[in-house]
Amino acid sequence: MKRKYSLYYKFILGYLVFGILSFTVIATVASDWTYRILLSTRAENLYDEASLLASRYSGIYRGTVHSEDYTQPLVEAMSAYLHTEIWIVNTRGTVVEDSVHGARVSTVIENFDPTFTGNRGYALGNYHNSFSGDVLSVCAPITGNYVTHGYVLIHLSICELIHLRDQVLNVLYVTFCIIFGLSLIILLVFTISVYFPLRKITDAAKEYAEGHLQHRVVLHTQDEVGYLADTLNYMSEKLEKSDEYQKNFIANVSHDFRSPLTSIKGYLEAILDGTIPPELQDKYLHLVISETDRLNKLTQGLLTLNSLDLKGQLTRTNFDINRVIKDTAASFEGTCNAKNIILDLTFSESSTMVYADMGEIQQVLYNLIDNAIKFSHHNSTIFIQTSIRYEKVFVSVKDTGIGIPKDSQKKIWERFYKTDLSRGRDKKGTGLGLSIVKEIIQNHGETIDVISTEGVGTEFIFTLQRSADA
Repeated sequence: MKRKYSLYYKFILGYLVFGILSFTVIATVASDWTYRILLSTRAENLYDEASLLASRYSGIYRGTVHSEDYTQPLVEAMSAYLHTEIWIVNTRGTVVEDSVHGARVSTVIENFDPTFTGNRGYALGNYHNSFSGDVLSVCAPITGNYVTHGYVLIHLSICELIHLRDQVLNVLYVTFCIIFGLSLIILLVFTISVYFPLRKITDAAKEYAEGHLQHRVVLHTQDEVGYLADTLNYMSEKLEKSDEYQKNFIANVSHDFRSPLTSIKGYLEAILDGTIPPELQDKYLHLVISETDRLNKLTQGLLTLNSLDLKGQLTRTNFDINRVIKDTAASFEGTCNAKNIILDLTFSESSTMVYADMGEIQQVLYNLIDNAIKFSHHNSTIFIQTSIRYEKVFVSVKDTGIGIPKDSQKKIWERFYKTDLSRGRDKKGTGLGLSIVKEIIQNHGETIDVISTEGVGTEFIFTLQRSADA
């Protein structure tokens, strides 16, 4: 079960790991980043407020303001608004006014240094042990008549920044949870459109492995998974046909081997037990030899088909197809004379060069002419022609024999297939001749067609590549 659902579990695990890592990044990197941004921004704002308050105090020294009662309410209001503690310090470091109702007035800041903020413009710490926790401190000078009379110090507790940071992070956390929850749609889509179809495909593969080739995968999708299912169905159909073909092949081979073997055994047993008298033994021994030749022909045909199944074994050369046709036709002289059949050879040119495997093409011509003679009537003519069209050479073998029934014309290329007419007229045929022809022509990358009318005749036409030297 683990192997069956491992892909789905890996996807879920990756999804969870993604969620955990994303949350970790937000909780660490984003937290520190947010804190730094808030610290810098808050320090700038506090410095601006300190500078504004310092300008108000400088009015006392410029003579525009005549009482400190004008500034005290402002300090307290600003302190409450900013959630800070504000001190007014003289140049010697003594607190002369503060926002906590004078609680720190007259307090002397030891080792007071107005430049403690450095280049950053702010400082972090407990400010000379003045606070129990860390604070953010900024300082702005109070000037009047071109003289520095004191400083405005503003202190903000770091807890305030942390609280503000947490508020920002809470928004990020909630947003992340919402997005992570919405991303579950991806998991749902994956489950429906990928996982469930893959389970069906996996189950189908197991059915095929157990020999149930009739099983089909039904998916109503047009994506890659649907294409995979269609491919699997196509494969199962091909395997089913191949399985059926193998069964028929074995049945046909068994039948075609059993018949001559049975005849041979019967004749030999009859000779041995004396059923056939000595004066007739020569006749039946010739029949045994004939049946043996039939077995040999069947075996050779099977070996030829097996060698043709190994694609790419052709030895192509340039040769004259007209010469090959003449030589092949000449080998049938005796057979043609026995049936008084004429082979009419017609060539569009005196020499027609093609680029092919000469031995294989000789086999094609031999099988086609042998078939034509076999199914032609006595005193008839077989027409063999060659013609050239562009870069192709067309070879035609046409007889005026019994023809092929229409419903059998697509089946004649199958191995061991014989029409009823064929079986009645020629019981010695193997049913492999046209299969061999088809395999050879296809191995050459060419085509072969048949035109036949029952009772009129049959014509086979195949193409060959014209030689480039022609």
